[in-house]
Amino acid sequence: VMLQKGDLPHLTTFAQATFAPGQVTTLHSHTDMTEIFFVESGEGIITVEGAAYALAPGVCIVAEAGEQHQLANDGTAPLVITYFGIKVER
Repeated sequence: VMLQKGDLPHLTTFAQATFAPGQVTTLHSHTDMTEIFFVESGEGIITVEGAAYALAPGVCIVAEAGEQHQLANDGTAPLVITYFGIKVER
């Protein structure tokens, strides 16, 4: 985790994650934040609200608050993603 909740207004998370080949996150959503993903290296797929998008270096994807999303590394190398969450008022 690079920044934590409270470090900047409305920023809930700022971190980097590494997914091994074949690793898949659970399908989930966040009711109180929008999540932004930036691909540093590797390849994979992100599914947002049932639509699949290719992940490759330089790609940036947004999952709005309440949207179901899931990340998967379908490549042969680690998938490295920097991500952050921004709190939304509901």
